[in-house]
Amino acid sequence: MTQDFQPFKSLEHAGWSESGVSRTYEAWFTSLTSQSITPLLDAVDAGPGVRLLDVATGPGHLASQAAARGASVVGVDVSPAMVEIARRLYRVVEFCAGDAEDLPFPSASFDAVVMNYGLLHLSRPELAIAEAFRILRPGGRFAFTVWAPPGVARGFGLILDSVQAKGDSTVPLPPGPPFFRFSDHTESQRALEAAGFVDAKVIDIPQRWLLPNADALLEVFEEGTVRTRALLKGQTPEAMQSIRAAVHEAARAFAAGPNLDIPMPAVLSSAVKP
Repeated sequence: MTQDFQPFKSLEHAGWSESGVSRTYEAWFTSLTSQSITPLLDAVDAGPGVRLLDVATGPGHLASQAAARGASVVGVDVSPAMVEIARRLYRVVEFCAGDAEDLPFPSASFDAVVMNYGLLHLSRPELAIAEAFRILRPGGRFAFTVWAPPGVARGFGLILDSVQAKGDSTVPLPPGPPFFRFSDHTESQRALEAAGFVDAKVIDIPQRWLLPNADALLEVFEEGTVRTRALLKGQTPEAMQSIRAAVHEAARAFAAGPNLDIPMPAVLSSAVKP
């Protein structure tokens, strides 16, 4: 029986529709997620003559850079708050609201589809991959990024390890797909091939996250995410105090002068529609 992830989808949609979450994400994550843009655009050969769809466009940074390369770009996001931010930042790019699992575009209407960390927030990521396949023309390219596992992407590790050690990791949350499922190269390749794609490639992208201190790291996850935010909001005040202390202690290993320099590599998967 297929598990019902609709409550999880509702959680994600409600979270990303909050303007505060979107603004915090934009303020803290942009310097990090933007590091994946050039490899993603290279993976789909974005440039003049390419009609490109940026799924889960968020603040629209990738869509803007694709347009700067000469591509004809549309950015789509399920969050009206994110679409508003993207439209305000990049007035010359077309942005619209839409569900990655049910895209509002005709079949075979794009040459390239990209998703920069969007797959992590979906209740049925296989549907999003199938939708990318559907709207691509033959020969079109699809590429997406996700985070490396928390043992490698240490920003996640610092938070999740501290919750495991000092808090309650069994806070009742709507069940959703495993967050780090597509961090596994084999699983990403399998999912792409199951959707009909060929020539699947999966690579790691080294990235660094510069933050002023451990409090900033905590703020990002407490106010600028959805799934991890819900986990942290479900802690008791006493547990949160212990988690905060544990994060501060563990973050010392990443001190770089007055700041933190945290490894946050990504996994980039790409493939071609035959």
